[in-house]
Amino acid sequence: MKLSVVIPCYNEIKTIQEVVKSVKACPIENVEIIIIDDYSTDGTRDILKSTIEPQVDRVAYHSKNLGKGAALNTGFSLVTGDIAIVQDADLEYDPQDYSVMIQPILDGKADVVFGSRFMGGSPHRVVYYWHMVGNKFLTMLSNMLTNINLTDMETCYKAFRSEIIRGIKIEESRFGVEPELTAKVSKMNCRIYEVGISYYGRTYQEGKKIGWKDGLKAVFCILKYNLVS
Repeated sequence: MKLSVVIPCYNEIKTIQEVVKSVKACPIENVEIIIIDDYSTDGTRDILKSTIEPQVDRVAYHSKNLGKGAALNTGFSLVTGDIAIVQDADLEYDPQDYSVMIQPILDGKADVVFGSRFMGGSPHRVVYYWHMVGNKFLTMLSNMLTNINLTDMETCYKAFRSEIIRGIKIEESRFGVEPELTAKVSKMNCRIYEVGISYYGRTYQEGKKIGWKDGLKAVFCILKYNLVS
C-alpha cells in the first residue's frame, strides 16, 4: 500500500518545513509527498526550491494564486498512491493520525474517511468557541441535505481511495472545498467512515486564515452542491 499525502500551501513559511518533517515521521512506511505552492509571496517558495524539493516526491508551483481547491486539483492529478490524504501546511493536524485515518480503507470498509475533531479520544487544543458552533451548524446543515451523520464535515483531514478522488473535479477555490467534497462523495454513494483525530487549532495571531465570510460561503456551497449541482 502506498499513501499519497497532498499538501496545499500558501504563505506558510513558518510551518512548511516542520510539516514536511512531521509527514516524513508518520507511522506509514510507503509515503509519497506532493506539495502544491499556490503562489506564495512570503518566502515559502524559496524554501521549497532551496531545501524541501530534494526531500519530497513532487513540488508543483502555481503561476498565480488560485485557491485551495485549485491546489488540490493539481495535487490529486499527481497522486500515484493507493490512498490519498490531504495535509494542510499549518500544523493544525497531526500526521501521526494517518494510521487511524486509512485503516477503514485498508480493511475494505470505506472509500472515504473523515477525521473528526469532535469525536473525542485524542488531544484537542481549546481555541474559539464560536468556530466550534459554526462548524457544528455547517455540519448539521450538510447532514440534513446529504442524509449522512458526520460530526465534522468541515475537517481538512479527509482520506480517499485514489480512484475516488481522481473522479472528482473540485470547483471551489477557498474553504467551500469541504462542503463540495462532502456533497460529491455522498452523491457517489461512497462508503464513508469517520474517525477521531487530534487537533491543534491555530489562533489568528498564529496565522489562522478562515473568517466569518468563509462560513457564509460554506452555507452557499452546501446548498449549491446538494440542491443544484
